[in-house]
Amino acid sequence: MAEDQGLDLVEISAKADPPVCRIIDYSKFKYEQKKKQKEIKANAAKTVIKEIRFGPNTDDHDFEFKLNHAKKFLEEGAKIKAYVHFVGRTIVFKERGEILLLKFAQALEELAKVEQLPKLEGKRMFLMLTPKPAAPKKK
Repeated sequence: MAEDQGLDLVEISAKADPPVCRIIDYSKFKYEQKKKQKEIKANAAKTVIKEIRFGPNTDDHDFEFKLNHAKKFLEEGAKIKAYVHFVGRTIVFKERGEILLLKFAQALEELAKVEQLPKLEGKRMFLMLTPKPAAPKKK
């Protein structure tokens, strides 16, 4: 039947009893599948991760400056990866770095939620923050 119509016989489900087949134009089917996948991919929200770097001895002014940048990033809908980079002998101040990151997370509490608590990996201590969904605006 498929040859008479100039189409392809495609097996849909081999495990069914009897096997399920369909007569379709396979190249057109593949094209439409590809088109659907492309459309799904285009509509998917792209997550942007912004990094903010601190040192274990970051001063209050620098902290506030980076905090303002983080607020701007969160309002744009980006995730934030804040980290304290320990250079040389500053690795002995691990608790300072952790306190700094926790202070950072607490300052952004109303805009973001903590995805990952401070964790030391090598010479860096990371903290991941994701933006909270925006509350619906009242008219």
